[in-house]
Amino acid sequence: MRASLLLCLMSATSFAQSLTYPTTRKDDRIVDDYHGTKVADPYRWLEDDNSEETKAWVQAQNEVTFGFLKAIPKRAEIRERLQKAWNYERTGIPFEHGGKWFFNRNSGLQNQSVLYVADSLDAESRELLDPNKLSKEGTTSLTETAPSEDGQWLVYGVSKAGSDWQEFRVKNIATGKDTEDLIEWVKFSGASWAKDSSGFYYSRYPKPKEGAKLTEANKNQTVYFHKLGTPQSEDKMIYARPDQPDWGLHAYVTDDGHYLIYNVTHGTDPKNRFFYQDLKQADAKVVELLNDFDASYSFIENVGTTFYFHTDLKAPRYRVIAIDVTKPARENWREIIPEGADKLDSVSCVDGQLLCKSLKDARSAMTAYDLEGKKLRDIDLPGIGTVGGFGGKRSDKVTHYAFTSFTTPGAIYRYDVASGKSTLWKQPKVDFDASPYETTQVFVKSKDGTKVPMFLVHKKGLKLDGNNATLLYGYGGFDISLTPNFSIGRAIWLELGGVYALANLRGGGEYGAEWHLAGTKLRKQNVFDDFIACAEWLQKEGYTSPKKLAIMGGSNGGLLVGACMTQRPELYGAALPAVGVMDMLRFHKFTIGWAWKSDYGSSENAEEFKAIHAYSPLHNLKPGTTYPATLVTTADHDDRVVPAHSFKFAARLQECQSKDQSAPPVLIRIETSAGHGAGTALTKVIEETADEWAFLWKVLGME
Repeated sequence: MRASLLLCLMSATSFAQSLTYPTTRKDDRIVDDYHGTKVADPYRWLEDDNSEETKAWVQAQNEVTFGFLKAIPKRAEIRERLQKAWNYERTGIPFEHGGKWFFNRNSGLQNQSVLYVADSLDAESRELLDPNKLSKEGTTSLTETAPSEDGQWLVYGVSKAGSDWQEFRVKNIATGKDTEDLIEWVKFSGASWAKDSSGFYYSRYPKPKEGAKLTEANKNQTVYFHKLGTPQSEDKMIYARPDQPDWGLHAYVTDDGHYLIYNVTHGTDPKNRFFYQDLKQADAKVVELLNDFDASYSFIENVGTTFYFHTDLKAPRYRVIAIDVTKPARENWREIIPEGADKLDSVSCVDGQLLCKSLKDARSAMTAYDLEGKKLRDIDLPGIGTVGGFGGKRSDKVTHYAFTSFTTPGAIYRYDVASGKSTLWKQPKVDFDASPYETTQVFVKSKDGTKVPMFLVHKKGLKLDGNNATLLYGYGGFDISLTPNFSIGRAIWLELGGVYALANLRGGGEYGAEWHLAGTKLRKQNVFDDFIACAEWLQKEGYTSPKKLAIMGGSNGGLLVGACMTQRPELYGAALPAVGVMDMLRFHKFTIGWAWKSDYGSSENAEEFKAIHAYSPLHNLKPGTTYPATLVTTADHDDRVVPAHSFKFAARLQECQSKDQSAPPVLIRIETSAGHGAGTALTKVIEETADEWAFLWKVLGME
């Protein structure tokens, strides 16, 4: 049966190690008409993840790919080094709730981190929830932890095999035993307890059709209240908008328990709406406080009826404003912290202070203000890098944060708000010597003259002779900022002699709203131009050469790699597109893909179709072209960017790749029991990283 489907191997195409590809069936009858342009889609059958033919294709491709990878002598050594280096204790940022402290810890090689609880951070902790015990392969991950106000209960969410779908359960914190409460069909939602700990608010989608839970479009998210000890069927619907099926409804209770806050989103657009409901009044209506969809509004805190927001309204680099909800007219709004020279990235309120994180050329800086906007101090950080944390409640006296850089693992610090002093709480001990390496930042001129920041990490005294294997990484989308952070995988890449380059492209959030918008919709080509300019700069300055340069990115970054390798295939020696959006004409038809229209536009719009079709990776592969050595990576449970994107791209790439026997390999690696990336079992992360570095070792000639 398998042979009759597609597993006859091609004998005409042969690479080193007798590499041959499975034959992939083409259906030339499938042709779509986009505004008068006819576009063939011969591999559409690969969109059906449940079909036996697709499953056979996946197995056949993996046989070829893993056969190639296992034949690389360096692979076993790289994998062993990765496992040894990853075997160190890691602790997450602790948080307090209900008089107890919670934090995650991984002893080293555990597939999933374990949740611990303690009466204080000086007291002995105990294991509360070990996700590794929930599945044989360690593929069930912890996605949500929400303790109740009285410290008696814990709502926790789990994801199976990397899916975005979550199940919520409730655990008795004292006994460690689960209740019978079970909440299903939750996605992109947290849990927020009522102040009396009687139950919690959450958001869910309608149950998908049988067999379509990993592909069906997610619409009509609705807010419910679950009363502890009752079945989900009895949950009370709190807020729904059937007239707005694309709205995301995210509800949570303010720290004072007075209001239920609604962050109303539309896809991945940073702009949002903000509603609230008075919980002190029975049957209070939802108040549509901010309903113009004109800016991003992030709720920081409320002091009585005064609501504080972090917003880019008339401030592309963001500012802080205050709105008294009893006088909501715009002329009554107050500016607390004005827009500055750097992007105001996030704001929290702890001990009555506004703790503000800014990005200065993609590096973190922290400043404290009072609630009237008076600057109190610059907060000293351990070095140049990235901070995360500084969360908490207005009544808290201390908070915690993590600091990391490209060569510094994430250490956890305790911050005393009143004094402004930081003390080290946890510092990991990693088997990696950072002293031989250095980090610099350069600014590259893009095609239109825009200066694009790029971090470079490499051994000190690097010889600029164009002969260094270099990995250029990028993302460039959805207002997401790439900042310095530590990665074991990257550390081993450096040990292998590689150079690492991180490009801060337009489309990201490093410089605020204008930087983001400059890489969206009809301007998306700017992102690819930025990345290509960085690749050219690395070669011009002698860091590397085309045969030694690899490009890498995941998700939207996978699209980036796919577009750049099809536009300038001669510029790179290797490409690693991971879980990429490769079919730009149909991305909106699956799961949450429709939500990306705010960044990409849509093929449903004639003008946007023209721009999208011009760079869509799947549709710009040309037969007979020599493309760089490529390892496409995806996973069978990815219900964010469905694997059909990578399947179709890989099939077309193998079809188009030059038939010259010296042409580089173009392969696809399909992980099983994994998703878009979050929650992937550590054993799988190590295996995939080893495969990627071994692939680059081979094809870039690092031998």
